Amino acid sequence: MNIMKKTRENVLSNHIREVLFDGCPLGLVNATYKNGTPLVKGKNITAFTDDEEGEVKLDQHMPFLLETTLRTKGGLFSSRSNWTDYSVRDGNLVTGQNPQSSKSTAEKVVDAIENQT
Repeated sequence: MNIMKKTRENVLSNHIREVLFDGCPLGLVNATYKNGTPLVKGKNITAFTDDEEGEVKLDQHMPFLLETTLRTKGGLFSSRSNWTDYSVRDGNLVTGQNPQSSKSTAEKVVDAIENQT
C-alpha cells in the first residue's frame, strides 16, 4: 500500500500517527486530504532540521530538505538545538526531531494512546 494513502487513512480514521526524524516524516510531505490539502498544513510538527541534514551530509543525497518542505506545505515546524531531544504532539500526530528524540516521541505516543478521546 502507498505510504501517502496509508497515512491519509490513519489521519482520517483518527489513528495515532508517529513519525521520527528523517525517513518517517517523508511520508507526510506529499500526503494530502482527499481535497488536496496537505496533511501537515496547520499541524505542529518537527523533524530533522535543514542544519542537521547538512551536518550529516544528507542534504547532498535528498531530493529536498525536509524542514523546508514541511514548512512550504503549511506545517507549523518547530525545533530545538541540533541533536537535542525534542518531540511534538498535535492531536494524534506525534513527531520527533532526531534520533535523540526517540524516547520522548515514544512517551507522547503512549500518552496519545492512553488518552484517546
